[in-house]
Amino acid sequence: MTTPLFHVDAFTDRAFAGNPAAVCLLAHARDDAWLQDVAREMNLAETAFLIGEGALWRLRWFTPGVEVELCGHATLASAHILWETGRAPSGKVLRFETRSGVLAARRKGGAIELDFPAEAAQEGPVPEGVLAALHIGNPRFTGQNRFDYLVEIEDERAVRALAPDYRALRDAGGKARGVIVTAASETPGRDFVSRFFAPAVGIDEDPVTGSAHCCLGPHWASKLGKDELVGYQASARGGVVRVRVAGPRVFLGGNAVTVARGELV
Repeated sequence: MTTPLFHVDAFTDRAFAGNPAAVCLLAHARDDAWLQDVAREMNLAETAFLIGEGALWRLRWFTPGVEVELCGHATLASAHILWETGRAPSGKVLRFETRSGVLAARRKGGAIELDFPAEAAQEGPVPEGVLAALHIGNPRFTGQNRFDYLVEIEDERAVRALAPDYRALRDAGGKARGVIVTAASETPGRDFVSRFFAPAVGIDEDPVTGSAHCCLGPHWASKLGKDELVGYQASARGGVVRVRVAGPRVFLGGNAVTVARGELV
């Protein structure tokens, strides 16, 4: 029996932009070593594995090196594939059982909106080695949530110009998954920009990180006094994430494009 496999670009409306993810549709559970081997073979930031379980889909995410607890772009890609292939009715709200609880996806205004937990950062210091590896001297804000460090710096140009020492960042990051660096946007129609670095889990720089916006949304909603925001992740590929903050939940909106379809043999 073959296993359907898809390559999807998420948080973009055109191919070869946004953040690529593999989506693997399983007929039955597979062991963790096999899942990790497939993710390593795909060599993308995330590979999503889906199994239908009644009204829910069980969803797991793997980088080439580890399983992660929350991933936005591969969830967006998974919802896109389930609707595109007819495995779920186009108007149906999808619910995913994950390591971060039940997550939902729905169609909204021609895009896909994800219902995720808010992951606000608590203000506090980050390791000096992290700032040194990022070549950041005087951040405006530093903090941490259960996944990542958050560092706010002076402006958009500084975010775009970052050139981290990835080896030093990996060694200095402690138990954190990665580092989100952000600033207010200077571009009309956008509220903030960001970049995300996670060499500790095998991803030097992630192109567009949905889960990071679970932290960025509450941070900028508080600073700007608005609950609906537009973020741009300023990686080489780039991508737009629409963010709506509602108490303990953050809603992430974006598009996805299927780039390739195949199967594992």
